[in-house]
Amino acid sequence: LERGGCGRSSNRLARLSDGSRACVRYGINPEQIQGEALSYHLAGVLGMQERLPPMALALVEARGRQWEPVREELRGSHWAEGAVVSLTRWVDNLTAVPLSAGELVGLPPSQLVELVQWSDLILFDYLTANFDRLVSNLFSLQWDPRVMRRATSNLLRAPDGGLVFMDNEAGLVHGYRLLAMWDPYNEPLLRSVCVFREGTARRVAELHRRRSAAAELRRRYRAREPLWARLGFLSERQAELLQARVDFVHRHIAHCRAQ
Repeated sequence: LERGGCGRSSNRLARLSDGSRACVRYGINPEQIQGEALSYHLAGVLGMQERLPPMALALVEARGRQWEPVREELRGSHWAEGAVVSLTRWVDNLTAVPLSAGELVGLPPSQLVELVQWSDLILFDYLTANFDRLVSNLFSLQWDPRVMRRATSNLLRAPDGGLVFMDNEAGLVHGYRLLAMWDPYNEPLLRSVCVFREGTARRVAELHRRRSAAAELRRRYRAREPLWARLGFLSERQAELLQARVDFVHRHIAHCRAQ
């Protein structure tokens, strides 16, 4: 485990036995790790999981076999015994992504592939109520008119041009508690986009028709994450909010089609 390179000072960069690396995120509170995990699996439900680095949960056990090679480093981390952390695969050669106001206007067909990645991002952040990306930039416009030309928070570009949605811990749990503050930015951002990837629109339509957003997320989360019970799932109210936001996106896409 090494300090630096993975955000907060409480996080660590892990070098795994096969030579690969991963960011180990230790949340200020458990709901941040829960938000990260649920957002990751919601991306899978929506068919856009390739936009997020692979992620899994791990249990901090200083005396356990998994953590034995880094016991000394673990002692210096001040992580609580029994805490759940997230491990996210480290992706090499990522670059920052600035967004100027005119970048999404008048694109030729060759650039539509990038446009639908942006619409996936905007749709995903609306569903999860994630304010810690484009929305935080929009919020900062009121005192910094150049903010949209700077790197977008928690968004990077891979060498193949694909966008990478990083650090989604504000999604679904923390974000849902702060809807009144951030939806005045999230909702207009969604309404500003009327080009969507066909597969994304189809999945949204299915989740709307079946009213199954929370159920499908729960099923995927429980099947693929052995530690899910330690963090729990969405509350009934949060599950209702997720379905309501899916329904809103579906109506917006239908409006775009009618146009």
